[in-house]
Order: sequence, then structure tokens, then C-alpha cells
Amino acid sequence: MFDKEYDVIVVGAGHAGSEAAAVAANMGSRTLLVTMNLETIGQMSCNPAMGGIAKGQIVREIDALGGLSGIVSDKSAIQFKMLNQSKGPAMWSPRTQNDRMRFSEEWRMQLEAIPLLDFYQEMVLGLIIEGEKVVGVRTSLGIEIRSKAVVLTNGTFLNGLIHIGDKNFGGGRAGERASTGITGQLVELGFESGRMKTGTPPRVDGRSLDYSRMEPQPGDAITSKFSYSNLTSSLKHQRDCHMTYTSPEVHDLLREGFDRSPMFNGRIKSVGPRYCPSIEDKIDRFATKDRHQIFVEPEGWNTCEVYVNGFSTSLPEDVQFKALRSVVGFEKVKFFRPGYAIEYDYFPPTQLKHTLETKLISNLYFAGQINGTTGYEEAASQGLMAGINAVRKIREEESFILKRDEAYIGVLVDDLITKGTEEPYRMFTSRAEYRTLLRQDNADLRLTPRAVELGIVTDEALNRVERKANESEKMVQFLRDTSYDYKEMNPLLESKGSKVVTQNDKLFKVFSRPQINLEDIKTISQVKTYLDENELDDDILEQVEVHVKYAGYISKEKDNADKLHRLENVKIPSNYDFKSIKSLSYEAREKLTKIQPVTVSQASRISGVSPSDISVLLVHMGR
Repeated sequence: MFDKEYDVIVVGAGHAGSEAAAVAANMGSRTLLVTMNLETIGQMSCNPAMGGIAKGQIVREIDALGGLSGIVSDKSAIQFKMLNQSKGPAMWSPRTQNDRMRFSEEWRMQLEAIPLLDFYQEMVLGLIIEGEKVVGVRTSLGIEIRSKAVVLTNGTFLNGLIHIGDKNFGGGRAGERASTGITGQLVELGFESGRMKTGTPPRVDGRSLDYSRMEPQPGDAITSKFSYSNLTSSLKHQRDCHMTYTSPEVHDLLREGFDRSPMFNGRIKSVGPRYCPSIEDKIDRFATKDRHQIFVEPEGWNTCEVYVNGFSTSLPEDVQFKALRSVVGFEKVKFFRPGYAIEYDYFPPTQLKHTLETKLISNLYFAGQINGTTGYEEAASQGLMAGINAVRKIREEESFILKRDEAYIGVLVDDLITKGTEEPYRMFTSRAEYRTLLRQDNADLRLTPRAVELGIVTDEALNRVERKANESEKMVQFLRDTSYDYKEMNPLLESKGSKVVTQNDKLFKVFSRPQINLEDIKTISQVKTYLDENELDDDILEQVEVHVKYAGYISKEKDNADKLHRLENVKIPSNYDFKSIKSLSYEAREKLTKIQPVTVSQASRISGVSPSDISVLLVHMGR
């Protein structure tokens, strides 16, 4: 069946695997996607949502680079929200609620439409290694499939173990078996492995809930979307979510099961996600809080299945049921399935290069939860980067690496391979030191030109981006050059509670005031005329407003990024002998030897490497 060698084999068809397979094939490489179940391609294993704080920026970056997560999310969305709109634009984050079944179906349709992508359903038991290079995979039926590169995206399936109370059983997801064999082989090859945990809440029957006792959580009145392309459109109709709360009574009922909880009785020894704790963890860590939010999220347009966000748990099913029935609106709840925790193998990502290729085995790439991350968006972005770099490596082309000031994806990868992670890594805006540059509204301006160079997206996308850049710059210059009549301006300023002016001045200056927004400035005669003469899309006007309001911050961050680039240009030779530099601290020598940074800038971000250590390094690199 597999007499020819593939260019790239992708193992696993979750968010990371789907993006990796799609981009490799779309770049012209003959690609095989191997998964244990073709019916669960692109499965939303946990909550039926995409995006959110910093994660929404990642989805837009994936879209700008020619990935498919944004398109799939838009086509399966049932609600759209732009989070954090009360804060500055660096914090604005798009999020969709999605139809779980349509999301998976859309991913499969998108993948099946790619001519160079083949599919095969079977478990991969091991890798074919020749020397220090991967040359294919071996399946559970003993079939050997050869390739030039392999991308592992195994999710929670590597030796997965599911916990519900004092019961546990092997599985990679509810109703699906775990994957075995790969961990043992990688450890034998010299890789370090570890265990992590994640959890999921009960799924319940929405027909058994009393929504009248909950708080409705509608989507935005004016909706947007993830994809910059014209392949999708904003939602015209939406489904509401709802919110309710736990109570002291609910907490007491949950505590009754703590002695049977795998979290508290020692059955689970691995670390779970800090920023998505289980309900038992929340009531234990925050014992003084009387209640916690529960978000009631529909699983799709037409299904009655509901996701109980905020009630992730591995407590016994009878305890889950009893406690949930004491939540307001859940008094008659019926379960579709209980919540559970799952432990799985991962490989500390300090064993990877910036390309996500492993340091030990050439042409082998890791992406997603195998690297210790949590979240669909983080996984998808890693899959995209691994797929791109696998193709470029086998073509002997330059690696594709995003810097920390270019993309959240760059921050994510650099954090993982430089600092590693001892708990499931989740992206936040606070992790990005250049977040004013890395906004959700300008991901296309930042990254689409790079994707055109890579051959992933068409010139049509580049033309759209260039128009957006040119038209927004042109209008900003118009505001800088054009003066207003202070007599016309003052009534507006008074109505907005802003200080009146006594002489004419530039429109840019008054527009930069925090009280004055885009709709206000549109009422000024010169701006009205300009907009009548130039048909500008909303995304162009948004760029103009952000640039005017935050010009100072943006300029400062660009200066800081330029300083960083100087250190990025100071390269460190491969396999450098850091232990020979006796003036480095002992900890720095140990950390630098383990991680083998490729630039002085990367070395400066390693925990335990001090500024004085960097000064020593700069002296040695200078020599």
C-alpha cells in the first residue's frame, strides 16, 4: 500500500496534526496523515470554543500564515465575542463558541480537499530510525511507511490514563484507546519524558436545565470573525450561553468525595494546568470563596448537549451528579457523561530547536501537547510551524522562525524551547513583552507577507494586506496634515467631557485624546469628506484608530524590539562548550549546556542565566 516514500508523515489528527498536514501538503509536499480514528479529525476534546485571551491572537496569526483554524472556526461558529474591549487594543481578543460536530466535519472537508494529502487509520507504534535520522513510522499491523520527515502530534494519547474517582482505565479521550509504544522508543533513544494531567467537565442534557434561573451571556451585537480572507463571513444569528454559580452547599457536597478523589488520594501524581483548575482544586485552593462561576455552553446549533465550563472534575460520578444538582438551574440535570481527568506522556520541549525539530533525531518534529502545552490554539500554531519547517528542511531551505516581536507564536515557541515547562503551558497576553505590536487586528500585516514568501498563501492575500497598510497609513498622514476649525470642534469636545481648544490644530492631535473615538471624529467636516472620497473597510479604520491612539507605545516597543534584535544577531556556534567559560556562574553553565541556545538573546531568556552571565558571553562571542 505504501510503496512510495512520503515527504512528510504527520502522526495524530487533532489541532496540531491537522494544521501540520494541511500546510505541508499545501506547500507541495506529498503528505500522509496517520490517526487512530478518522472520525475524530479536528475533534474539540474539551470546550467547544476557539480563541480567547491571547489565544484569539494566535488563531488570527495562524490564518495570516495560511493555516486553516480561523476558517474552520468561522464556518462552525455559533457565537462571537471580542473580549477585553474595555481595555487597550493589545488586550482585545476574539473568541467563538463553536458547533463541535460541524467543527470536526469542516476540518475533515478542508483536509480532504487538499490533493497531495493522504489519510490512513491505524496506531503508530514506533519510528523507523537510521543513524540519528527518522525515515518513517511503524504501525500496529507491522506496516512500515517511509518518509523524509515525521511530525508527532499525539495529544493526550501517549499512554493516556483516564481517572473518574477511584476508577481508572487506559484511554486517550473518552471512548478512545490510548497510544502505546512511542514513549518507550523515544526514551531508549535518549529523550527525557514526563507526565502531565488535564481534565474536562461533565456533558449534560440541556433539556433538563432551567435557563430562566441563569444569566444569559449573548454574543456581540456587531460580530466579527477570525479569518482575514473572504472565504468566511460574520455571524448573522447567534446562540446564547448562560452563567450560573456554585454555592457553599455545592462545595460541601464536593468535599464529601475528596477521599475518593484521585487528585487528593495520590492516584494522580502529575501536574495539571494552573489556569484551568478542576472544581475540587478551586474549592480547596480558594476555600474562602463562597461561589465560582459556571458557564453553560451549548455544543452546537441543534444538539441539546451542553458543556459545563468551570466544573472540570475527576471526582466520582455520583459525587459530580449530586453536587451539580445543587447548582442553580441544574436541579433536574441529566448527565450525558461525567467529567474525568487524564494523565499522559509529554517530552520537555527544551529538547527541541526553534523549528520544533528534536535535537537528538534529525527530521523529527514535535507539536502540541507532546510539548507540554494546553489548548487547541497553542497546538494548532505548533503544528503549523512544525509542518512548515519539516518541508523546508527536506528541501534544504532556510528555517522559518518567528521572533518574539513578530508573533505570539514566536513567544510560545521561544518560551517552550528556552524555558521549558513543568505544568501545561498556556498563552497569555502578559507573556508577550511586545504585545502592543502583536495585536489581533494586525496579524495579517505582520505575517501574510512572510506566508507569501513561503508559498503558502496567494498574491491576492498580499494585495489585500498591502491595501490595508497603504490606506491606513494614508489616512493617518491625512490626520497629521489636516487642521480642524476649533469652533466646529469645541461642541464635540464639550459633549465628550474633553478640554475645549482655543485655536485650530491638527486632527491627529485631538483624535489621540482618550475621550474621542472614531465615530466622534467622523462627524468633523474634513473627515466626512475624506471618507466620502475614499471607501475604507472597517479593518482599515480600526488600524487608523489604534495607530493614532497608541502611536507612542508602538514606537517605544519597536525601539525595544530593535535592541533585542542586536542580541539576536550575536550567534552562538552549535555544540558550544559553555563549561569551558569559568567566569560564567555554575547554574548558567549547566542551563546553557542543556538548552544550547543559538543566539545571545535566547540565552538571556533562560531562567538562571543572569545579566552578568550575558555580559561574559558577549565578551566571548566578541572574541
